[in-house]
Amino acid sequence: MKILLIGGSGQLGRAILARWTGEILAPSHETFDINDPAAIATIDGFDMVVNCAAFHNVDTCESQPEAAFATNALAVDRLAAECHERAVTFMTVSTDYVFDGRKGAPYVESDCPHPLSAYGVSKLAGELLVERRNMKAFVVRTCGVYGTNASRSKGTFIDRVITQAKNGEKIRIVNDVVVSPTYAGHLAEAMRKLLDTEAYGLYHVCNAGAVTWYEFAKKALELAGIDHPIEPISSSEWKAAAVRPAYSALASEKLGALGITMPTWAEGIAAYLRDKAS
Repeated sequence: MKILLIGGSGQLGRAILARWTGEILAPSHETFDINDPAAIATIDGFDMVVNCAAFHNVDTCESQPEAAFATNALAVDRLAAECHERAVTFMTVSTDYVFDGRKGAPYVESDCPHPLSAYGVSKLAGELLVERRNMKAFVVRTCGVYGTNASRSKGTFIDRVITQAKNGEKIRIVNDVVVSPTYAGHLAEAMRKLLDTEAYGLYHVCNAGAVTWYEFAKKALELAGIDHPIEPISSSEWKAAAVRPAYSALASEKLGALGITMPTWAEGIAAYLRDKAS
């Protein structure tokens, strides 16, 4: 099987390259620009196209909605069209931010989206543009993805919390935003299993369970063997340009129906720490 992986330099893309087998081509952004129609038209010879590229700076999307839609919707639509024309299987990644958080419980695939931000709207548009073609395609919604290949300058949320704790710094984390943080390694493995089913459609794929970022941070320090206090705060103290859902945990209901189970969010942290140490 010959696979074209778009966005292979990101955290999820690198996890896919490390875990999937087969002939995988992962061109750089300079070689394959998802916003270039000419590049998209060069997918001949592949059995599968997996799109992990996105305009994912949520706050920047608010001030640059045209750029967000160009990458997250229009480019995805062009990719889907080229794949459909060639009978190539297509998989693209979406987000928990298509929901508004008012349900107050983990969202399943049948729940009605209602995004609150330009980013969420652009990703939902990309989903719908793929789904309308009724093609060999998977749309994978996930949440809070983190991987061992995060940029050295920023690191992951877990890295930042551990660094602050080791430095003896004061740590303040929101305790009223509920999510399903997902380890990229677990996500990549589940996506590969999903592709093998050929059960095309929309799926939620994330580490199991719902947790606040405060609880997630506490568990990360516990599993790292670090004893350091964390102060829970309200999200109202954290100012951002984009509105984020207060509860965007996802339940992988359809994935479970296929017999594919996801580790818990705590198991995701443990796997991340093991892989970082190896």
